[in-house]
This record gives sequence, structure tokens and C-alpha cells, in this order.
Amino acid sequence: MNQSSVIRSDPDILGGTPVFVGTRVPVQALIDYIEGGHSLTEFLEDFPTVPQEIVIAALEQAHIHA
Repeated sequence: MNQSSVIRSDPDILGGTPVFVGTRVPVQALIDYIEGGHSLTEFLEDFPTVPQEIVIAALEQAHIHA
């Protein structure tokens, strides 16, 4: 899965805020969880509309570009 297939920015969805594809969940929510010391499991439990595979693919892309 490539980054363009897991993160979407569309002006009609949350004003163009990057979200996980197929959801209205901002990618920033995941970053906030991680920075706040929360686990990936907690994020997935709190945002059940975001599939684990998409979150992992986004994290892998972030790691590659870091």
C-alpha cells in the first residue's frame, strides 16, 4: 500500500485536512496519540473506522520519509 492510497487531502473533506482514506479521521489524530504516549491499539480502539493496515502503511511511509 502506498502513501497516496492511505492518506487523502480533499478540500471537500474537513477543508483539505489530510485524513485516512475512506474516513474523516485526520492523520494528525494519530500523531497526537503517539506524541501523547498512547499506543497504536488505543488509537485503533478509539477510531474504529480506520483499518489497522492503513495506519501501519502510513507509519511505514512516514518512517521512509523521515
